[in-house]
Amino acid sequence: MGSVRKASAWLGLVDDNDDERYYDDEYSEENESQDAWVTDPRVKVATDTAEERGRRIGTVTPDSFRDARVIGELFRDGVPVIMNLTAMEPADAKRVVDFAAGLIFGLRGSIERVSTRVFLLTPSNTEIVSGDPAAHRSDGFFNQS
Repeated sequence: MGSVRKASAWLGLVDDNDDERYYDDEYSEENESQDAWVTDPRVKVATDTAEERGRRIGTVTPDSFRDARVIGELFRDGVPVIMNLTAMEPADAKRVVDFAAGLIFGLRGSIERVSTRVFLLTPSNTEIVSGDPAAHRSDGFFNQS
């Protein structure tokens, strides 16, 4: 297989026909966990301990509007969600932002733009603390007046 073909297969642009090279002959299927669950690699959620303490933040990088459901499910469960829409077409990104606006209106949350095409959705019981340096000037550590 040529280097261009290998790079294309690694990026997922073409099918890789060399599946045998990824398997170990000594691998046993009985070692697999039957109760393990698989999540979408575009969604990252904290561990169970963080869930018990209510310290979870979901990050979602949708490819299309179909992925808006994941955003809605996390937000409905009270998890703040960071939406990274940089991988989407502008029309689909606008639809996802409209969907998120409906979520925050219906669940009394808030939405804040973090950067270009990246948004933070927070439930009603979450406070956003701004790291704005102007807010700390009057009584801040470096106030030498």
